[in-house]
Amino acid sequence: MAATGPKQAIYTSLAGIAQALGHPHRLELLEHMAQGPRSVEELATVAGLTFANTSRHLQILRRARLVDAARQGKHVLYSLSGETEVVSLLKALGCAGERNMAEVRHVMTDYFSARDALSPMSREELAEHLREGTVTLLDVRPEHEYSLGHLPGALNIPLQKLERSLSALPRDQEIVAYCRGPYCVLSFEAVAALREKGYRVRRLVDGFPEWKAAGLEVEVSPA
Repeated sequence: MAATGPKQAIYTSLAGIAQALGHPHRLELLEHMAQGPRSVEELATVAGLTFANTSRHLQILRRARLVDAARQGKHVLYSLSGETEVVSLLKALGCAGERNMAEVRHVMTDYFSARDALSPMSREELAEHLREGTVTLLDVRPEHEYSLGHLPGALNIPLQKLERSLSALPRDQEIVAYCRGPYCVLSFEAVAALREKGYRVRRLVDGFPEWKAAGLEVEVSPA
């Protein structure tokens, strides 16, 4: 048998990464870690998994060098390894699915488009509006995720608190809502709820991880 050449060695390593991505729970865990470093306990809670199951998925992702682990006090925090590359990889995977898989297109139409038929705002357009001060930026993620990092000047009102926090939102300025990423439902639900109340509101095309991965400015809340 011929010796394995450099190309085959590279493809073998890339196949290992693809195998690590090949589970919906691991894709969701990567989305959560894209918001910032999280402990196993936190990841298990937000993903609705057991501690043992979460740990097993994290070890698979770590062996593929997709995540790193660092001890902080009594906890081990997991974060993306090569954040920009991993976020870009997930984005490319989503684009391929939307283009090539009927099941993905059906979900996008039946759920996401049904809640927001308007074109979302691009990062470039939002950056221009932020420079001009012509929009109110609304982060509807949980407070902890917001504190780990958020878009500049964003107002944090988690989705479950939106109904009782409407007085904090302007009626005379367009609102742009964002959350964890392109398939996170939080911003879609926020847009639908605010439009019912008569607010002018659009959704950012993706979320915080993609904004950060693009090298755009982010803010971190003081500890």
